[in-house]
Amino acid sequence: MTNSDHPDPLDLFPPTRADGLARLTDFAPRSGRKYASNRNADPGPGRKTNVSQLSPYIRHRLVTEREVVAAVLDEFAPSTAEKFIQEVLWRTYWKGWLQMRPQVWHDFLDERNRLRASKELNNGWTKAWQEAEAGRTGIACFDDWVEELKATGYLHNHARMWFASIWIFTLKLPWALGADFFLRHLVDADPASNTLGWRWVAGIQTRGKTYKARASNIVKYTGDRYDAEELGRQLADDTPPVRDEPTPERQDIAPADTVETGTRVLVLLHGDDLRGFQALPHGLEVGGVVVAKGGHADAPWPFGGKARAFVAGAADDAAEAAGKALETDAATIDALDADTLIERAKAAGADVIVTADAPVGPIDDGLRALDDALDAAGVTLKRVRRAWDANAWPHATKGFFPFKKKIPDLLEQADLT
Repeated sequence: MTNSDHPDPLDLFPPTRADGLARLTDFAPRSGRKYASNRNADPGPGRKTNVSQLSPYIRHRLVTEREVVAAVLDEFAPSTAEKFIQEVLWRTYWKGWLQMRPQVWHDFLDERNRLRASKELNNGWTKAWQEAEAGRTGIACFDDWVEELKATGYLHNHARMWFASIWIFTLKLPWALGADFFLRHLVDADPASNTLGWRWVAGIQTRGKTYKARASNIVKYTGDRYDAEELGRQLADDTPPVRDEPTPERQDIAPADTVETGTRVLVLLHGDDLRGFQALPHGLEVGGVVVAKGGHADAPWPFGGKARAFVAGAADDAAEAAGKALETDAATIDALDADTLIERAKAAGADVIVTADAPVGPIDDGLRALDDALDAAGVTLKRVRRAWDANAWPHATKGFFPFKKKIPDLLEQADLT
């Protein structure tokens, strides 16, 4: 299958809340035991009806995690939909884990940047890196996934794990460059899930534990599309951890900001939470809404063209929705630019900009980069946090399995039981 045979990302993932909700409505009746028994299968491009493909909508919160779980629980008991609910909460868990260890994100960026620069030294892996990104490794499944990812901006979760394992252990390429490759091509590219998922495959996230891509597993779950004997000869048999790295020291999650009732504000929406106006405290006087399509100049985002196109369309959709919901003027801006935000705040008669909190990642970096310039202009940026995040993040102290035990309590706190 060539790139021209794949659906365009914006056809596969139309960037509107209505399309996300329609996909949720369609998938919810299949989110119980049918999902649990078939979720690992990757039937190939255009055939992934066994999974929800909601990740781009959840990633940018065109549709929220709570809404997804609520729709599922309208169809099934929590025990029946347990596997799917856990998949939704995995994303929350990763964000919470990284929230308490933000240095992991910045260490990844530093490692990626060093590796990008080192290609000029003609390291032994440079040609292999170029061949891998071009989908010319000779490993049929891997090359197919490269083509699918580049064309559609999406891969099945199981394929992402196989891909990462082959990248690291068979092709012997740096994990950080693989994580960067995903960030540049995935429509749903998520800093926490992507970075920590690649670290887990590499044996860094959980010390000593790696993920091994096995020919038998790939062939089974891709419907025998690949030759098991050939793949078995190609894949690495030995998958030692990339390095031994102690778990970073955990730090406390900073409290969210508060905004006094009656404060006149400019509402800022961003790509981490395009429904962020739902998080606003009651009683604010809203003078306007702006929706940023990108990040700050010091923390450029989105990382790739497909995500950029999705976020641009989704931002237009979010501006319309926020304007109607808050009964005010709403517009999009290209980036988290201090001068633009100061101008918009003054035009709105506001010296406070309020926005939904952003987890560790480029939007968080961008919001932090705004502070000094806004303060100098007499404008204060306030970040309010959704109850979903505030309740869940503090429990991501260790691995997912201790976190999983908290899911019933988290659903109860979200009024979902």
